[in-house]
Amino acid sequence: MDCPLHDSLLRVHYKGMLLDEPKSVFYDTQIDNDGEPLEFCSGEGLVPEGFEMCVRLMLPGEKSIVTCPPDFAYDKFPRPVNVPEGAHVRWEIELLGFEVPKDWTGLTFKEIMEEADKIKNTGNRLFKEGKFELAKAKYEKLLREYNHVHPQDDEEGKIFANSRSSLHLNVAACYQKMGEYRKSIEACNKVLDANPVHVKALYRRGMSYMLGGDFDDAKNDFEKMVTVDKSSEPDATAALVKLKQKEQEIEKKARKQFKGLFDKKPGEISEVGMESKNGGDTAGSGEAVTSRDRDGSGKSSPPSAESDHAFD
Repeated sequence: MDCPLHDSLLRVHYKGMLLDEPKSVFYDTQIDNDGEPLEFCSGEGLVPEGFEMCVRLMLPGEKSIVTCPPDFAYDKFPRPVNVPEGAHVRWEIELLGFEVPKDWTGLTFKEIMEEADKIKNTGNRLFKEGKFELAKAKYEKLLREYNHVHPQDDEEGKIFANSRSSLHLNVAACYQKMGEYRKSIEACNKVLDANPVHVKALYRRGMSYMLGGDFDDAKNDFEKMVTVDKSSEPDATAALVKLKQKEQEIEKKARKQFKGLFDKKPGEISEVGMESKNGGDTAGSGEAVTSRDRDGSGKSSPPSAESDHAFD
């Protein structure tokens, strides 16, 4: 592979300048990094999007001048102190070299699982940073690689199945955070097709059903949780309470929107929806916290962050 198209460890020297201010260098690895190149792993959101897009297409030893608009520079990335918001920038980049990820061919099952855990942990970090698209890409990359992994005995098969289910549910969590509830449900279904009584998959699918407005399906999943695992009753009960609140909010909003519609005399025009436009009353989209989703201190995470602590 001539270019680092796939996720790799990259080494670059670069100089960053403000486009509208000649000679305004805001960073130079040769000066500000004691002459050491910048090393970073692509696909992890560690550099601005425009920077990484260009480096992926470079050859080792190649130098490029990249002009970048703010959306792909620093408006969506932590800005250096001397880079104003909305700034167009120019980077002079030299790709010194790159290292591709380790090839799994010839690795033992234990070694493959260790490599998979490293990639998964990177995805978990990206998820917690709110970089859901990048996190999802890590999980999906592993799931593709898993198509070529063949456990040799029952013990390996169990470890492998649990790991694959966890990855599918992490993909579902990403889609849920991105507001793509149908795709989140599809990811959960991949787990439930193999194990119809997987409690965490039922919970996550139920939450996606609820957030997508499919209240009956959500209720069925939350109730099934208790049927298959009595210990999940506190989680299921909390989810059902949240579901009831969500339904009441929707009903309240509908009543406000259509208030007075049927009270008008014949011939009168009812201005439906005006009240809801002015009132600004919107339904919430919080999630219930499960006893499985706790941080290292043992404390429950905030209700709106259920998916943030969804990883095994």
